[in-house]
Amino acid sequence: MTRALAVCADDFGLDRATSRTVAELAAAGRLQAVSCLTNLAAWPDCAPLLAGLPPDVARGLHFNLSEGTPLSEALRDAWPTPQPLARLLAAAALGRLPGGAIEAELDAQWSAFVHATGHAPDFVDGHQHVHALRGVRDAVLRRARAAGVPVRSTGHVLGPGYAFKRRVIEACGGRALAQALAAQGLVHNAALVGVYDFGPRDYRALMRGWLAALRADRPGGVTLLFCHPGAAGDASAHDAIAAARRAEAAYLGSPAFVDDLAAAGVTATWPWRRSSGD
Repeated sequence: MTRALAVCADDFGLDRATSRTVAELAAAGRLQAVSCLTNLAAWPDCAPLLAGLPPDVARGLHFNLSEGTPLSEALRDAWPTPQPLARLLAAAALGRLPGGAIEAELDAQWSAFVHATGHAPDFVDGHQHVHALRGVRDAVLRRARAAGVPVRSTGHVLGPGYAFKRRVIEACGGRALAQALAAQGLVHNAALVGVYDFGPRDYRALMRGWLAALRADRPGGVTLLFCHPGAAGDASAHDAIAAARRAEAAYLGSPAFVDDLAAAGVTATWPWRRSSGD
């Protein structure tokens, strides 16, 4: 049985070098989607690269709460500095995230995408999966429903390996998000792959493991692979996963990636299209 995989590169907008690498991979047909950080200083300089992508490459919003500068006055007032992921997870678990300010920030980051590209995002997800958190996901669901766009589901994360990290993603809002997406009839991926520790790993071996897990998973729907290809750039000195970005880019741009998809009987596709205007 042929399985479908949608490959999405996160963190477009991190810096010019990384964004150019992502754009080149998308132009070469190695990516089906690009998810964009619109609250970072490099975004205005990187956004024009999206115009050169093939029309079938989806462009989405990578909603960001843990890095960069808030675009909305409401969130700047609540959080003068970015919140580390651990603090976000704790506040979400206690129901203490500033929901109104977060919704204002989602609107601001969405508007920044529209201003730079001339159109609404084709999908929405979250940097470090924050879109699934309690206190965040309801705003994301409202926005996605109004725009008629897919949402990345983090409720069913496939291995192999890194089981603790995968279970944390599912437990920290992922399963609740998946249930809400199904209940509201919103378009989403059936499963998610791509989790590892960003250490010095053999990315091809990781990919082969994810493809095998995809083949062994229950049939139905499209699995989404999230990845972080990049290159040495302005952000590298402060980027904990800079080396992993370069390794991912090298593999995704190589013939080995195409060979591995074919050997696994997996077809790369992006089947989700906007169902209404925004």
